[in-house]
Amino acid sequence: MGVVEEAHNVKVVGSGTRFIVLAHGFGTDQSVWKHIVPQLVDEFRVVLYDNMGAGTTNPEYFDFGRYSTLQGYAYDLLAILEDLCVSSCIFVGHSVSAMIGTVASISRPDLFTKIIMVSASPRYLNDADYFGGFEQEDLDQLFDAMAANYKAWCSGFAPMAVGGDMESVAVQEFSRTLFNMRPDIALSVLQTIFQSDMRQILSLVTVPCHIIQSKRDLAVPVVVAEYLHQHLGGSSIVEVMSSEGHLPQLSSPDIVIPVLLKHIRYDIAV
Repeated sequence: MGVVEEAHNVKVVGSGTRFIVLAHGFGTDQSVWKHIVPQLVDEFRVVLYDNMGAGTTNPEYFDFGRYSTLQGYAYDLLAILEDLCVSSCIFVGHSVSAMIGTVASISRPDLFTKIIMVSASPRYLNDADYFGGFEQEDLDQLFDAMAANYKAWCSGFAPMAVGGDMESVAVQEFSRTLFNMRPDIALSVLQTIFQSDMRQILSLVTVPCHIIQSKRDLAVPVVVAEYLHQHLGGSSIVEVMSSEGHLPQLSSPDIVIPVLLKHIRYDIAV
């Protein structure tokens, strides 16, 4: 195993000839895909990895400068694909990883047959002609709360993000992976995500995109999915699921798995 693969806990499972990459969002790690992986291993070689800064990665490897923009994460993704000699893949990105995949695809569109975006947003802040769901004051309060008492913040944020109470298995699972992050790294990562604005690059994306969104999501309003659809440079389709919450693959796998499988297989059999 190479240095890049070891640093990101890269795992490749499955016996198919085609590659599919599953990339997680903030506060989670590759375990967030545990419900979908068994459905893919007979058909694909499934690549799983952890974004730098996840609680499962070595915090000493986290470079605050490199990861102050999503470009740093996109370089990591391209390095992983290069190490694995992946010449083409379906990329499934949850939350921020959907945008990381789009950034990577702009420089290397040949590596991606399509990008499946789950709960994705190009910008979380509201703007004059754009509704992202948050005002700067909301985000400042969130960052202050994280800095003041990270564990207390996690206990409040997890049920809101997932859409359930602390008794929920999905909320407990998200709380576990959130708690595993080093607090200063978690704050830096979330600031990078919530302050990012990827709207200007959407027109440069030529890879086909499938946009999958919960009908109710604390972090991403449904109108954002439509915005992506209207502004991506290549072909795109949108599906709004009956699920709720920002981590539907954890909280509503019975709804999400059939939808994901449909979009993964869509146009492969054509």
